[in-house]
Amino acid sequence: MTINKQGAILAVLAYTMWGLAPIYFKLIQHVPSLEILMHRIIWSTLLLFVVIVFRRRLGSVIAVLKQPRNLAIMVFSSTLLAFNWWLFIWAINNDKILDASLGYYINPLLNIALGMLFLGERLSKMQYVAVGLALTGVIIQLVTFGSFPVVALSLAASFACYGLIRKTIAIDSMTGLLIESALLLTPAIVYWWLFAASPSANLLDNNWSLNTLLLFAGVLTTAPLLCFVAAARRLNYSTIGFFQYIGPSLMFLFGVFVYGEKVGADRWVTFGFIWSALVIYSYSSLAAHRKQKKAAMV
Repeated sequence: MTINKQGAILAVLAYTMWGLAPIYFKLIQHVPSLEILMHRIIWSTLLLFVVIVFRRRLGSVIAVLKQPRNLAIMVFSSTLLAFNWWLFIWAINNDKILDASLGYYINPLLNIALGMLFLGERLSKMQYVAVGLALTGVIIQLVTFGSFPVVALSLAASFACYGLIRKTIAIDSMTGLLIESALLLTPAIVYWWLFAASPSANLLDNNWSLNTLLLFAGVLTTAPLLCFVAAARRLNYSTIGFFQYIGPSLMFLFGVFVYGEKVGADRWVTFGFIWSALVIYSYSSLAAHRKQKKAAMV
């Protein structure tokens, strides 16, 4: 099997796991979203630490801990990440899977806009059209239907801003995620000790199946990340971008056909504009990728 095929399989696995995440959160829907977030932080921190130690990369973590500026930035990025995780959990468990799906469809287009505004990146004409279409869809939903996709835009904005902040520091994704999770570990433990008051808060009172699901939160966070990192090493980053729609597409299908969420006229309009924008964006990225490939062969 070639390296490119390995990378493609790993990318599909990563985005498929992210797309199937709603099934997991629906299984523990009776647990408060903040409590699920707490378990996600605690068990992913422990699992990431084990992976880092096993791969003998603890030195990279220690090196970052000696950089006050980067640590200060990561305090902010970890806060954004925690908010994004919590809102995603809340959305799934409050029958807003379609909003989560829309948010992650919007995310790459918002990344383009932030790259232009803050990183001085130049957009192609097609990318301008794509961003304009996405904005038009949201405006039509607001003006015509009187609704605003708060959850979708909050998910997209928080993750896009998180990505923008992480671009300012040269830290690999796994090391960065471990440090961010570790920064959130103390608040998570304090919440568990002092504020978590649901029937599931005490693991000793739970049955083994519920505890297994709660502990699985660490795997849910770490496994797709490991696949993504491995794929990124084997594929061009622009190539990986074409796999990113697997996640929100699976969420959309589950939301409509499994969990029975209704797609109203306002959502169809917004989704239609976003999907059109993504087709244009993908075509533009593919054309640019082919152009770069030809230039490299000359």
